Amino acid sequence: MAAPLPYCGRFAPTPSGPLHFGSLIAAVASYLDAKAHHGRWLVRIEDVDKPRAVAHADTTILRQLEAHGLHWDGDILYQSQRDPIYQAAIETLTARGLCYYCTCTRKQIKARGAHYTGYCRDKHRSSEGAAIRFRNDRAVTAFQDAWQGEVHIPAEFAHEDFVLFRRDQLYTYQLAVVMDDIAQGVTDIVRGADLLTASSWQLTLWQQFTERQPRLMHVPLALDPEGRKLSKQNHAPALCDSKVPEQLAAAFAFLGLDAIELSDDPATMLAAATQQWATKYLF
Repeated sequence: MAAPLPYCGRFAPTPSGPLHFGSLIAAVASYLDAKAHHGRWLVRIEDVDKPRAVAHADTTILRQLEAHGLHWDGDILYQSQRDPIYQAAIETLTARGLCYYCTCTRKQIKARGAHYTGYCRDKHRSSEGAAIRFRNDRAVTAFQDAWQGEVHIPAEFAHEDFVLFRRDQLYTYQLAVVMDDIAQGVTDIVRGADLLTASSWQLTLWQQFTERQPRLMHVPLALDPEGRKLSKQNHAPALCDSKVPEQLAAAFAFLGLDAIELSDDPATMLAAATQQWATKYLF
């Protein structure tokens, strides 16, 4: 087996609007974990779902990160520019007999139950108007998470034949995120707990392309007063440029760190938080 790669983490926002407090928590957690490990921290713009991308949101996000002292290593990768990589991955899986065409609509799938049942698995559909699904025969149903502990995914979800290429001719996040993490040498994925369940599918794809598996940490989600995840869809307010120290301090507190003195220099606050993170969360 190859020697382990040096630590490499990443923050991968969708450019559907500016960052909000929930986004900041994920960015800060992944940044602190990378710096505490003396590793690299990448930023990737996850715009594989092209219709969701909002014009100039990527530049707003990058400016917000810089304003908070969250400076990345290397170049920014844009998923929207990587269709040939994703197509090659599907061709590799197809050659192994691990893909099939599916013409089921969402309404049809929902009528059959909570999860896709593999209805089109052996029907030999044509490509016209069809999605491409992964033949999920070796699902990852459990894994260790640095924050959540031992995680067990419900079998019905973990074993579902998930979509790699949509009927509207777009590659899916599940495929793109795995191919990009592997290509960029990402070793550690620190992100919000809303993606905990999807990790099952992603780890399953990982094992098709490499022997190594990433280390995972899914941090808690910030919620609005109604108990919903802070998100752009739920109209979470954007980060405020004039409140950077306060926003950083709030993110540190949310992640369980002790109070850190406010400073107009974000780097000073991040350095203190990195020391705390190394003491509290490095294993």
